[in-house]
Parts: sequence; C-alpha cells; structure tokens
Amino acid sequence: MAKFNDLDLKNWKNIDINTDSLWIIPNRDRSGKHSNIYHGNFIPQIPNQLIRRYTKETESVLEPFMGSGTTLFECEKLNRKYIGFDINDEMIEYVDSKMKNNLFYNDFYIGNCNALDEKEVEKNVEKAFRKLNINKVEFLLMHPPYMDIIEFTKKEYDLSHIDNINEFVKKIKIVCENYLPFLAKNRYFAVVIGDVYKNSEVLPLGFYVMDMIKRNFEVKLKGIVVKNIEGNRGKLGVKGGIWRYRALSSDYYIFKHEYIFVFKKEF
Repeated sequence: MAKFNDLDLKNWKNIDINTDSLWIIPNRDRSGKHSNIYHGNFIPQIPNQLIRRYTKETESVLEPFMGSGTTLFECEKLNRKYIGFDINDEMIEYVDSKMKNNLFYNDFYIGNCNALDEKEVEKNVEKAFRKLNINKVEFLLMHPPYMDIIEFTKKEYDLSHIDNINEFVKKIKIVCENYLPFLAKNRYFAVVIGDVYKNSEVLPLGFYVMDMIKRNFEVKLKGIVVKNIEGNRGKLGVKGGIWRYRALSSDYYIFKHEYIFVFKKEF
C-alpha cells in the first residue's frame, strides 16, 4: 500500500491517531485561532485527526463548506495547503481577517463559491490551483448543513433551506460530482454529517448520504466513525437537564453524535 501520511510507524505505540470507530471527545479544542462563534462548525479534533491520517506535510486539502475556518486553521498548524469555499460572505470575511498578515498566505485560498454550480466550482478551483501551484488535492473534506436544521444564509441555493431528505441527497450528489474530480485517484475523502429529527421520527441522513455515494461513485468505504462530544453546549449537563426531561417525557433519544464517513476514491 502506498504511503499517504507522515506517521512514524516505528513509533506506532505513541501516535495519537484514533483508529477506533467510536470517538468520544471531552470538549472542543479552543487553542490558536479556534473559537466556537458559528452554529454548525465542527470541532477541530476531527480535521486534525483526518488530515494527519490521510495526508503528508505540504499536501493539499479541499473543503466545499468552509464555515468559520476550522479546517484551514488546522492545515496551517499541520503544514498542509488548503482550499476552502463557502457561500456565507460574513464567514469568508471573518476567516480572511483571521489570516491577514500571515506567513501561510501563499499556501491557502478561500472564496465564495456555490457548490452546486459546476462551472463556478471549476473556475474557482482552477484559480486556487494556480495560486498554490498544484493540479490535484490529496484530501477532500465535506461538512455540509444537515438539511434545514440551521439556516446559514438567505441564498436560494443554500443547502440549509432543504427540508426534504431525498432532495437533499440529490444535491449532495451534485456537490460530489463537482468536487471529486479534483481529488487525486486512490486518495481519501470524508463526509461529516449527523442525523435529523422531523415529524416525530429520526431521519438517518448520514446513511442516506453514505449510500448515495456508494451507489454513484467508484469508491471504497473505509470507515464509519461515530463521534460524540461531551462538551456540546446545547446538551451540557444533559444527565440532569431539560433535554433529559424532554426525552423521558416523550419517546426519543438525545442526539449527541455525528458520523464521519471515510472513502477512498478509485477513479
């Protein structure tokens, strides 16, 4: 198997890479430029683990849903090039302000891009490739909205406006079609996504998306990781809190998990 990371396997016992399929994370990493200012951003430990596991230093990471820059800040720390897009102008300005006067300037590219528009994606990625002097990326990380749980913008093509699971999965398929061509063959990509609760039932959104990718793209599913963060500010003190009361007085279980689906691209 080709080496796709910098891990020193001679020292494998001391490597802090989690190879289990259950990640229980006590709290969010708030070091460096990280700050939990944005609904829907994910914890830095996720991109940190994935980037170190599936890339080498100076290789490139592509992210269609940049959010508040979590993955970018990890790439800066880990010496990886980064390309990130979003449709939220406020977040793009925020992330840009965090990266100004930065020695990392020549190693990242961010911008506004509609992930559903093939020509717009191609134009923006090619512009990023010219700046970074690359022609492929070695890792692709997708953390899309979970349907309409949180509205991120008022733009009509914002995935956070979709309330129908089948329509959402169709749109994610388009995102994959638009971005996967820029990932090098035999390299890896991950989708971080959670389930939703609608009309008094759980909709297993993550598994719908995973199944769609397996059915439509030449990939191998390498891992299904269940991530639980104990420091979720919306569910803090859940053992004795209002969420536990609501669950006990009804018939559902409290969502504290997300899925990380890891795929190997074979085309």
